[in-house]
Amino acid sequence: MNPTAATTPIKAARRARLGLYSIGHAQYWRQFPGLRDRLLGYGEFIASRLSEWGDVTYFGMVDREGLAREAADAFLARNVDLIFCHAATYAMSASHVALAQTCKRPIVVLNLQPCERMDYDRTTTGEWLAHCCACGVPEIANAFTRAGVPFHVVSGLLGLDATPPDSLADEDTANHSDAVAAWREIAEWARAATVKRTLATGRIGFLGHTYPGMLDMYSDFTMITAQTGLHVEILEMCDLNRILATVTDAEKQAKLDQVKEMFVISEDSPADPLARKPRPEQLDIACAVAVAQEKLVREFDLDALTYYYRGAPGNPYERLQEAFILGHSLLTAQGIPCSGEGDTKTCVAMKICDTLGVGGSYSEIVAADFRDQTMLMGHDGPFHVGISAEKPILRGMGLYHGKWGTGVSVEAKVRRGPVTNLGVTQTRDGRLKMIVHEGEATDGPTLKIGNTMTPVRFAEPPAQFMNAWFSHGPTHHFAMSVGHNAGVFRKVALLLDWPCEVL
Repeated sequence: MNPTAATTPIKAARRARLGLYSIGHAQYWRQFPGLRDRLLGYGEFIASRLSEWGDVTYFGMVDREGLAREAADAFLARNVDLIFCHAATYAMSASHVALAQTCKRPIVVLNLQPCERMDYDRTTTGEWLAHCCACGVPEIANAFTRAGVPFHVVSGLLGLDATPPDSLADEDTANHSDAVAAWREIAEWARAATVKRTLATGRIGFLGHTYPGMLDMYSDFTMITAQTGLHVEILEMCDLNRILATVTDAEKQAKLDQVKEMFVISEDSPADPLARKPRPEQLDIACAVAVAQEKLVREFDLDALTYYYRGAPGNPYERLQEAFILGHSLLTAQGIPCSGEGDTKTCVAMKICDTLGVGGSYSEIVAADFRDQTMLMGHDGPFHVGISAEKPILRGMGLYHGKWGTGVSVEAKVRRGPVTNLGVTQTRDGRLKMIVHEGEATDGPTLKIGNTMTPVRFAEPPAQFMNAWFSHGPTHHFAMSVGHNAGVFRKVALLLDWPCEVL
């Protein structure tokens, strides 16, 4: 095996299903020949761009109430996740509000003008109508608001890369900043819809139990299913133990070869006597369990996994849990996020990040560095290998602090540059809630104790950051993603109907 194969997703994210319709005023079509076809051409362009991020159902022009109901039936038949309303020109709100009322899906209104400016000296009434998309948007907003339809507006330029032959204005706006910004936001909506569909059709495994006494970790499985759509599959350690018995020497050796390509096998830590070069027997059991963990995921068709186990000292399952971190790090790199300590909510946060292609490494606050004005963030595993700054290090641990047993642990940093922390917590009334904060991962020093650890600098100094983060009632874990992702995380929260705090 090679590192590329080892980071190939076991299960691909589900593509979003996107509905799109254009609106216009039917009276215009006989008055201005060619206008309807021109506007539909703009709609086809939007459908083509949207298809980069999802499966698109483009209904075409909706210019009367009867067509609105037909479009609604088409979108419901496809079970679309999100609907885009292309405000192609002025349109009466009564001609299409029934679509939104029937589908009961969030609506994103696309107010995308084809040209930077009209040719004022030559523009005719018909030409103006091809560019007056903003004219009817206030009416849409009013009607949707009064009808209780959730909607959002994206305004800017259409972004064509060539001017149609029937246009009197320059419509080549693909590289214009207002087109680039608009399409960045549209892409975020489509990607957010992918998260919604992936969660709604996904399966999260819960292996063992939550770390005893961590009140912030406890979650109601029914609440998780009700607010995400995820099916929670309850797993037992004996499931994994049964599968471990099927692991062959050849499979174990292949896993060891893969691990040697992906990781640096450490020598003894210069600082911590607990962090040593992994012993051969530690690597052997870790690789065997890693094979079993992947087989478990495939057998139960899992999209994510959260786990923890503590039993009587010396029992066979304790030996299993000692070897968890390596295999769960590998699974996380393969699109199956794994969170320790039975933290289901952070596992959901990691799955959101991974579905968006921005990583999502299991983290907590390690300490503050008041000299560098950074926060150290990480955990004792698992780690998202796909967003590592360098090759992660495998260390043999004399003990797992606060846990039972010994084994192999992953030491790594998230790569330098923009990062966003995503916490999923629970409010007093039982709602899942996002907490989001953007920062910059630095190349500052970290501990060499076998834990993942990344220094992150925020706009606020450490004390202010901590006070702000803590004030929102987070869990003590979160997912660290690469890039500045507050915009798309906020859209995911809106589609899931979760509150979202962006610090």
